[in-house]
Amino acid sequence: MTHRRTGTLYVVATPIGNLDDLSTRAAAILGSVARIAAEDTRHSSRLLGHLGISVPMLSLHEHNEAARVAQLTAYLAAGEDIALISDAGTPLISDPGFILVRELRALDYPVVPIPGPSALITALSAAGLPTNRFRFGGFLPAKAGARKQVLEALRESEETLVFYESPHRILHTLDTLDAVMPERPVVLARELTKTFETFLSGTPAVLRERLVSDPNQARGEFVVMIEGAQPTVDTEQQEISADTLLNALLAEGVGVKQGAALAARLLGGRKQVWYARLQAIKD
Repeated sequence: MTHRRTGTLYVVATPIGNLDDLSTRAAAILGSVARIAAEDTRHSSRLLGHLGISVPMLSLHEHNEAARVAQLTAYLAAGEDIALISDAGTPLISDPGFILVRELRALDYPVVPIPGPSALITALSAAGLPTNRFRFGGFLPAKAGARKQVLEALRESEETLVFYESPHRILHTLDTLDAVMPERPVVLARELTKTFETFLSGTPAVLRERLVSDPNQARGEFVVMIEGAQPTVDTEQQEISADTLLNALLAEGVGVKQGAALAARLLGGRKQVWYARLQAIKD
């Protein structure tokens, strides 16, 4: 008895600007599948036209994704391969596709990623901010109060913070950042991989002034990157620093009484406590 092969969903990353960034593998997949699920079929038809690819397309966006699951599952069950693409970059990264991929994995259909461009990673790679740890927050809330609440909750985070932002809200976001993290270094990346690609660095207030003085710099989609908070010294580290100081004082021949006074002045606390600790070390 033969079993009919089920189709595969390919999650295909597409260029965020420069069409030459599409990988050879991605182009081959787009040309070989039975149909393509695109966030905006009109937008994606330009990419397919550039590639000389003619494949049936259907829309899959935030408003119809749940309703598309059964339809796409039926195509896969019939053995059709499908490519999922967004308007730009890697699908599911602040773009539609999560509901579909989750459901297909639950049904044990093969889901294969075809990696490629991502505005998030592209921006971080050239921003000059720490990238060993970062926190991606997608798009900030549109309303000022909710936006401020989100940023206040992240104010003490030590990871680099990354958000996407639209041109008509970028000044509002900089205003909120200036209220919540006024001295924090910020990098704005816009028009990535396009002709007018720009990276701007500075405090929120400095960047806002730059965008207001040159409205061209406020055009295009933004990646907003904020340097993380400086790490706080925990109690254990403070104890280690105190012990180092106390031992150094005794090694230099400073008396217990004088050393206790110095420790209290430099580290805070009561002289009697430092006296007892110094005496214990000396003994």
